[in-house]
Amino acid sequence: MWVQTACEALSKGCVLELGYDGYFRCVEVHAVGFTQDGNAVMRVWQTSGGSVSNEPVGWKLLRLDEARGANITNVASAAPRPGYRRNDRVMTRIVCQL
Repeated sequence: MWVQTACEALSKGCVLELGYDGYFRCVEVHAVGFTQDGNAVMRVWQTSGGSVSNEPVGWKLLRLDEARGANITNVASAAPRPGYRRNDRVMTRIVCQL
């Protein structure tokens, strides 16, 4: 799983590059945790790349078990983005957050 990598990107304040749903994406990690079903997820602001919804920028909740090839970049994150709220209710256990 990519929990440690996602939390490292958050703590360093860097953009995370990854493959997800067949698309390349750049995201700013805001929170990482687990759902009630035990799925590792991250709340992110996508800055670029593709998406199934054809919305290349904006808020996303991504399952970490579906991520491929996560890489922490040297690009600074602009987090927190407008609308971010701590203690995401989707996550029953939060590992790291802004």
